[in-house]
Amino acid sequence: MAGFATAPASLANLAHLTPRPVKGLFGDNYLSLTDMDWAQQFLPEVYEKEVERYGNRTITGFLRMVGAEMPMASDQVVWSEQGRLHIAYDTVESGAAAAKTILLPSPGADGKVPLLGPGMTIVIAKGNTTVKAFVKSLVPIGAAVKQTYNIEVYDTANGQLPAALAGATAAAPASLFVFGSEYGKGSSLAGNSVDASFTTFSNKPIILRDRYSVNGSDVAQIGWVEVTTEIGTGGYLWYLKSEHESRIRFEDYLEMSMVEATNAKSAFTDVAGAAITGTQGLFSTIEERGLVYNDPNFSSVVAGATGLDQFDSILQELDKQGAIEENMLFLDRGTSLSIDNMLATQNSYGAGGTSYGVFDNSEDMALNLGFSGFRRGSYDFYKTDWKYLNDSTTRGLIDDIKGVLVPAGTSTVYDQQLGQNISRPFLHIRYRASEADDRRLKSWVTGSVGGNYTSDEDAMNVHFLSERTMCTQAANNFVLLKAT
Repeated sequence: MAGFATAPASLANLAHLTPRPVKGLFGDNYLSLTDMDWAQQFLPEVYEKEVERYGNRTITGFLRMVGAEMPMASDQVVWSEQGRLHIAYDTVESGAAAAKTILLPSPGADGKVPLLGPGMTIVIAKGNTTVKAFVKSLVPIGAAVKQTYNIEVYDTANGQLPAALAGATAAAPASLFVFGSEYGKGSSLAGNSVDASFTTFSNKPIILRDRYSVNGSDVAQIGWVEVTTEIGTGGYLWYLKSEHESRIRFEDYLEMSMVEATNAKSAFTDVAGAAITGTQGLFSTIEERGLVYNDPNFSSVVAGATGLDQFDSILQELDKQGAIEENMLFLDRGTSLSIDNMLATQNSYGAGGTSYGVFDNSEDMALNLGFSGFRRGSYDFYKTDWKYLNDSTTRGLIDDIKGVLVPAGTSTVYDQQLGQNISRPFLHIRYRASEADDRRLKSWVTGSVGGNYTSDEDAMNVHFLSERTMCTQAANNFVLLKAT
């Protein structure tokens, strides 16, 4: 087996490999670079080893750290997320002259159904003016665009809204939330039937394809390894360096697509006329349904004197959402070091005396500026550099996204295939698969080289295909850190 080191004893038992009795080029007897130790990278006639000036160039790993992959049978995945428990609006307008009415969007106008009912007691606020009011009745909506409610204000002698609230408009609205109810003696039909609110989301998989082609003459550069299984049978595994790089680049694309993909705003087709619609990746989902922290000088602000205050503003926003205790920060190098600097100023030799939480306030650990985790308020944060944000051929080229905060939790959903409720990470991948075909990562060989006589082309074509989509559940708990 020229050009290869001795294969490990377990090589023939690797799950993704099926040794073939002949030296044939098949998609399931391809030997990956990571499957064995190599004495040299090329075949003997090219004996100089390539200089690895870029180190490990692959950027995969993010989704393996924070998510999972699961099969799906349909061309769309649908899930529902619970709504808020309490009733609140930030689009409240006031009525005209009477100043005893408020207006909310009519059912369906903003995707919400007004849930106020007679007898409810509410807090209405705008700026520094806050009053408490009683919902007296609901005005029949008719053809009106707004839903009108008659109210009585507890805090004013005439029951009318004060001037600061009476002027609430669509451009400068007030806010309200329900805090209870009140009914008179002997009242009937008390209470309001409020259905549990939820929101349904969906995403569709996209098909990713790539291939590597080499002519028949150059296939002579393929290296072969003969292996023997535990039961005495044997076979051959094959390797080609350029094909290997095509494979790992495609695996990078699988992850990058799930992070970067977005839905097409208009319909269009590819060169063959097939519809292209896109899918919603991680960044697109957070920008639409999650939290985005914008600052043109994010890294320097975090490292500055007010860095902790800036970070606390993110915590205050998390308090308004799910308040998930454990979170992971995937950062570019500049932001990661800035957070280290921010934390270093808070040790016992500086100001503030902030608790280090997961560091157990250990002085030795606190003075080590390579923090891997910390606690602030009621939250634990674990941070790491994300190579995708640093690489100069990916997001490091643009340098606009400084990091992403991902909650370390699971959601309980009903799985149609299993017929039961299961727990899934907030961030996970669904790929198309059935008993007939698994499209998680397919690989097959065509051409007229190496025993695969599928055409008269004097070449070997290695094809790669995957069909997958990203599910970002509870996106309101994710934070995208942007320097824009």
